[in-house]
Amino acid sequence: MFEEKEKSCSFPRELVGVNVGLACFDGIIAILAFTQLARIYSRNSQLGWTRQKVFHLLIGSTNAGYLVYFVLTLVAACRGWLCWSYSCGFVAMAFPRILLFATFLLLLSFWVDLCHQADDEEEEDDEQGFLEALLQKSLNRPRSSISDSRRICYPFRLIHVGSRQKIVILVTVLVFLFMMTFAALIWIGMEENPIDSSTVARVYVDLFAAAILLLGGALACYGLLLCRKMRNVRSERASFEIWKVAGLAIVSVICFTSSAFVALFTDIPVLYHWHELHIDGVYTSVLLILYDFIGSSMPSAFVLWVMRELPPVSMANIQEESATVTFTADSSAEIHCPQDWTTAASS
Repeated sequence: MFEEKEKSCSFPRELVGVNVGLACFDGIIAILAFTQLARIYSRNSQLGWTRQKVFHLLIGSTNAGYLVYFVLTLVAACRGWLCWSYSCGFVAMAFPRILLFATFLLLLSFWVDLCHQADDEEEEDDEQGFLEALLQKSLNRPRSSISDSRRICYPFRLIHVGSRQKIVILVTVLVFLFMMTFAALIWIGMEENPIDSSTVARVYVDLFAAAILLLGGALACYGLLLCRKMRNVRSERASFEIWKVAGLAIVSVICFTSSAFVALFTDIPVLYHWHELHIDGVYTSVLLILYDFIGSSMPSAFVLWVMRELPPVSMANIQEESATVTFTADSSAEIHCPQDWTTAASS
């Protein structure tokens, strides 16, 4: 499968430098994400998998996948692996991109939850806005109260997955199966048959680029809607949260739009098939930076920075002792009071 065609490395020097740089940057992000995940887990391991932990796991896995892809691209180019120019390189290229897509699709699902939940609460209480009550309660009580009450209600620590998050999981699985189908077609195209492997890969890249564009547009729309709702709250915390949401929306639109256009109008995504492409070292390097660094590494790093705050240390033993009392007292009221999006990420 990994038949070697030649021992000398004929990969352009500019691309070697860019691949090494991207691999190092993605490796650093992956290490930071997994390190932060370990720190978060050590502080509230009793809560199971919270949203904040899931985001760190996805970001770490995404950038670890890109690290493997860039390293193997250089190794395959120097060793002349035949399989890498077809299905193996295609899977290594597509898999971390799917994880990145799942990460921001999950972020979108939480924003949609907050926006629609805000609408429901505003219909029930016209005198006090949802977000105002939300931020007031987040300032006057510990941030982990919602997570704690949920853990009390679910003593076996079952993972609560919302309806929109289930849709995210379903879409991610379908995209992965879709990618594996194309990989199988590319594998078949290696033999003497009418299937053109490069055309199959090109179709997948174009379809996925269109999906990335739609995701960026959806993040922009719901980010703007969430910011407009939070502007009605007069507090320093509200302003801080608005900047976070606005920053994520802007970064998502810029990065996803640039990478999608590079994917639609160039052959950068299928650079693993480089020996059959016309490559201009400097021009291709710039496009590769625009596609991978701007389109993938920057959004991951920004999400990691936004969610850098550690959750409070969980008082598991004390809470478990008082679980019988608090379960019937006020846990139901706590459950139905959502938080702002960054606070909710640690629940």
